[in-house]
Amino acid sequence: MHLRIKRMKELFGYAVQVLREEGLGPVCKRAAGFVRRRFFGKKARYLPKKQVLEQQRALCKQTMPGPTISICVPLYNTPKRYLQELLNSVLNQTSPNWQLCLADASDAEHQPQVEQLVKQAMESAQGRICYKTVQNLGISANTNAAAELATGEYLALADHDDLLAPHAVYTMQKTIEKTGALFLYSDEALFTKNIKKPMVGHFKPNYAPDYLLCCNYICHLAVFQRELFWRVGGERSECDGSQDHDLFLRLIEQLQPAQIVHVPQVLYYWRVHSGSTSGGVEAKPYVAKAAKKAISEHLQRTGQQGEVRDGLFPSTYKVDWVISGEPLVSILIPNKDHIDDLEKCLQSIYTKTTWQRFEVIVIENNSTDPATFAYYEQLQHRYPNCNVVYYKGGFNFSAINNFGRTFAKGEYLLLLNNDVEVINGEWLTEMLMQASRPGAAICGAMLYYPDDTIQHAGIITGLGGYAGHSHKYRKAGGSGYMFRIATVQDFSAVTAACLLVRTQVYDEIQGLDEAFTVAFNDVDFCLRVRDAGYRIVWTPYARLYHYESKSRGNDEKDKAKKERFAGEQKRLVDRFTRQGLIRDPYYNPSLTLDREDFSESADLRNLKEAVME
Repeated sequence: MHLRIKRMKELFGYAVQVLREEGLGPVCKRAAGFVRRRFFGKKARYLPKKQVLEQQRALCKQTMPGPTISICVPLYNTPKRYLQELLNSVLNQTSPNWQLCLADASDAEHQPQVEQLVKQAMESAQGRICYKTVQNLGISANTNAAAELATGEYLALADHDDLLAPHAVYTMQKTIEKTGALFLYSDEALFTKNIKKPMVGHFKPNYAPDYLLCCNYICHLAVFQRELFWRVGGERSECDGSQDHDLFLRLIEQLQPAQIVHVPQVLYYWRVHSGSTSGGVEAKPYVAKAAKKAISEHLQRTGQQGEVRDGLFPSTYKVDWVISGEPLVSILIPNKDHIDDLEKCLQSIYTKTTWQRFEVIVIENNSTDPATFAYYEQLQHRYPNCNVVYYKGGFNFSAINNFGRTFAKGEYLLLLNNDVEVINGEWLTEMLMQASRPGAAICGAMLYYPDDTIQHAGIITGLGGYAGHSHKYRKAGGSGYMFRIATVQDFSAVTAACLLVRTQVYDEIQGLDEAFTVAFNDVDFCLRVRDAGYRIVWTPYARLYHYESKSRGNDEKDKAKKERFAGEQKRLVDRFTRQGLIRDPYYNPSLTLDREDFSESADLRNLKEAVME
C-alpha cells in the first residue's frame, strides 16, 4: 500500500510539473485523453481518420508515393471469410502501388474455393494480383514460392488469416522514400473479428539487436528489399515455425543499423484464433526448437560465441555468452555510516558471487559515527581484496565515484549502492556476459524492493518528463510488456545503483558529470555512452534487492534539495533537449509517458494522422 501511495504522489508531482511548465490546457487534455482512452476510445483507435485516408488516395492519384511493395502470402486451406477479408484489406489500400503474390498449397478439397475467391478479386485488381498453386512443402517453401511471383522492389510478408491496415503500403512507401531503409517493420494489433475493435496493440521499440536475439519482437508488418531477400537465401524450411525470426537475423547481418527502420504505426492486424501463434506458441510447439537453431546459426555466422537456451517464458531465449579471459571487476561502493546496510551488501557479494575475479573499493564520504571507522578497520581482514578510500568534500555521487575509479585496477567498473543485496550468485557473470560483447559498454541489473516488486528494470527517458524506471512497482515473476522484463533488453540508460561499465569507456566519456551531484548522473552518463556509439544492455538474470536511498534520506521536504534537483533536471534537458528525452528509441511513442507500466498513451495522434508528407 505504501508503494501505491508513493506512486500516486509521484504522478501528482508530475501533473503539477506539467501544469507549471505547459499550463492548464495540456493538463486538461491529458486528463480528458485518459478518460476517453479508458472508457470511450477503444473503437478504431489505431486507424487514421477517414479524411486522412482520402487525402492519401488523392495524393496517390497525383504521384506514386514510393517503390512497389509485393505482399507475399502463402495460402493453405484458408477459410473463406479470412481470405475474403485479407483480399479486401489489400484491395482497399490507399496506395495503388502494390502487388499481391499468392502461393496456394491448399489440398484438393479446399483449393477450388480458394482459387474462385482469388479470381474474383483479380477482376478488380488491374493485374496486381498474382496467383499460382504449389505443392505444400511447408511455410518457408510456400512463402518463397509466393516471393518468386514478385516484381516489386520491396517485399512484405503476411499470413493468410491476417489483415493489413488501409494505409500500410502508403506508410511504408513514404518511409522508404524518406529514409532509404532496406528493412522496415511496423507496430501491430491483435483482433478476433473486427479490426475496429482491436484487443491490444504491440508497440515496439526501434531496432534493438539484443532484444531480437531473445525473441522475435519485430514480427509484423515486415518489409524489406526484394534483392536482399534473395541474397540471403529467402526463408529456410529447416527453421519452419520460427522462419521469420531466422530470416530477420539473416537480413540484419547484411545491413547497417541506419538501414533498419521501425515505423511507429499499427499497419498490421493479427487475427487471434486457436491455430495461430498470436494466441500463444502452444499452438505450434516446434517454434522453440526452430528459434534456437536460428539464433545459434546467427551466432556462428557472425563469429559470436555463446550457447542458446530457453528463456524465462515460452518463445523467449537466452544466450550464455563466452567471456574472454578472466577480467577483473572493480566494485565501487560509496558509503556514509549505515554500516548495517554495507555489511549486508558485502556479505551477499562475498558469500554468493560465483565470479571470483573482483575487488571491492568502499569510498568513505563524510561518516560521523566512530563505529563506522572501527568497522572499516576490520574490512580488509574479513573480506579479501576489499579496501577503503577516503573522499573529502560534500556529498556528490558523481565526484565520489570518479574518485573511487582512480583506485580501481579492473577492466570493468561496477557502480554499486551500499543499500543493495545480491540475490543470485551468477549476477556478476551475467552482467559481464553482456558488457563484454562487441559494441556493448554498459549492463544494468534487475533490482527489487524488499517486498519483491520491481524497483528497476531499465530506464526510459521521457517518463515523468525526464526519466523513469521500466515496470516500476510491478510484482516479480511476470514477463512484462512484450516480454520486456523477461529478456535481455536494449535501453537508453540503467541505474547506477548497479551498473557495470568497461573501464576504458568510463574514461573515454570522462566518467560521471560532477554537475549532477545526486540525481540523473546515471541517465546523463548512459546517454553520453549511447551517443558515443555504444549499446546499453539490461539483463533480468542479474537480480538484487535495493533498499532505495536509505543513506540519503528524503529530498522532497528539503527546500535546498528541491532546488538542486530542479537544477539537475534543467541540466539534463539543456544537454539532451526535451524532445531528445521524450523520443527514447527503445520506447514507443504510442506508450504513455505518465506511468511506468507500458500502458497505451492517451494521445494516439501519431497513429490517427499517419504519414502525410
